Amino acid sequence: MFDRLSKVGLKSSSRSTVSLMQHMKIGELAKLTGLTASRIRFYEASGLIRAVDRTANGYRDYPYEAVSMLGIITSAQSAGFSLDEIRRLLPINRESGWQHEQLLEAIQRKVVEIEALQQRLEENKAQLLKAAESIRNRPEDLSCLDRAQWVLDRIHAEGTVSTPDSKASKRRRSSST
Repeated sequence: MFDRLSKVGLKSSSRSTVSLMQHMKIGELAKLTGLTASRIRFYEASGLIRAVDRTANGYRDYPYEAVSMLGIITSAQSAGFSLDEIRRLLPINRESGWQHEQLLEAIQRKVVEIEALQQRLEENKAQLLKAAESIRNRPEDLSCLDRAQWVLDRIHAEGTVSTPDSKASKRRRSSST
């Protein structure tokens, strides 16, 4: 349990307190996870964490497992999963457990999405670098409008600019393979 708690940012002095607690109020949970109370309530209202019991005075009473679950949710969001994706992957209840095959497939899909994003970012970077180079090396004897066209011609000639037509044809080619 301590390894999971340290991953959600618990200080070592808080660990002994958590291990002694069976339940905690939202403020304690917020302090342990580094999330705001409103964020925790949002996750609860969104169905990402189980609705909790309330004490006689109306306070939410969270089990210590909520610390781990919130850590999983925030880590998944940081990895690029949407709240809907996270909701579909979380166990419905403690007894049902994790759907390991679905989880593995979702992680693999996310890796493919990240790789595609990295490729697009590399293309964007190459386009921007070519644009900067073309602007630095533009002919001074052209009018401003002609210089802009000259820069665009250089970028297009290098093949670093994707036009809407070239993007559509790339998608058609990749979907037909």
